[in-house]
Amino acid sequence: MVPTSLGRFAPRSLALLTLAGLTLGSWGCGEGGGANRFMSIGTAGTGGIYYPLGGALANRLSLRDSLRQYTAEVTGGSVENANRLREGQIDLGMVLAVTLVDAYNGTGDYETPAPQLRVIAPLYPNVHHILVPEGSDVTSVAELRGTRVSVGAPGSGTEQLSRQLLEANGITYDDIEVRYLSFTESSSALTDRSIEGAIFSVGYPAAAVLEATTTGGAQLLPIAPDLREALLEQYSFYDAFTIPGGTYPGVDEAVETVGLLTWIVADASLPDEVATAILDIMADEAAALQQVHPIAAQIDLSTLRRAPVPLHSAVEPWLAARGM
Repeated sequence: MVPTSLGRFAPRSLALLTLAGLTLGSWGCGEGGGANRFMSIGTAGTGGIYYPLGGALANRLSLRDSLRQYTAEVTGGSVENANRLREGQIDLGMVLAVTLVDAYNGTGDYETPAPQLRVIAPLYPNVHHILVPEGSDVTSVAELRGTRVSVGAPGSGTEQLSRQLLEANGITYDDIEVRYLSFTESSSALTDRSIEGAIFSVGYPAAAVLEATTTGGAQLLPIAPDLREALLEQYSFYDAFTIPGGTYPGVDEAVETVGLLTWIVADASLPDEVATAILDIMADEAAALQQVHPIAAQIDLSTLRRAPVPLHSAVEPWLAARGM
């Protein structure tokens, strides 16, 4: 259920509400009174990839758009971003496909649909990384039953996906000792062996996974073929992915897994020129985004044709103008 009270998000939400008040107060003033409109981009924690990419996008949007000032906001991740988009607390958000589909349709954790949500652009694929401590006897997701497992931070897309992955193995949260840890916390917990497993849904190479495998010697497990097929059959937004050998220290062989895309999402009322500016940056300044993080090289704008919810009104004209 989408929370109607903001108490669970305080005090960070108070700051966002203040920003939202500034946003509403300055709407339309850019052309008439010279004041910028402030626009926020919901990302995730500082240890992931959303935040640095969101910061780069905000910076470049601010340079292109003289009427608006853009800021990347630290959030709990995909679920929190979808909630805040629904409630008008942020202007743009990075949202995993699973969260976006549920929020749009009113399924999963959402009792009511949000038909106003629109896709602006794709980001990179998030793939499942299942990690166990160095020397662990665990060789599959099924063997995590009865152990301490980090399923991701509260309000994150990782936590949603962890539930799906575990349930495909017949495991519920009642069957494990759940730990709601961020990527950075999960990496540390694997190193000091305070957990027996951790699930990361993140693009590769991921800093927290690099830390866990380099410093702590954590092992990366593949998803078994039957489990992979079950997930692909049950959830239309999943695709099969392979983490190439050598991506992480000690992981010499390719690791078979599944993943899904993250999308930049907004309300349908987002001005067309903002959506167009985002797409222009993704297409024309790809090299600059890759300097922020090499994973930006995995962004494929042609995947807009596979968006899981409707595209923003500015996207189709942009695709046509670009011959896509």
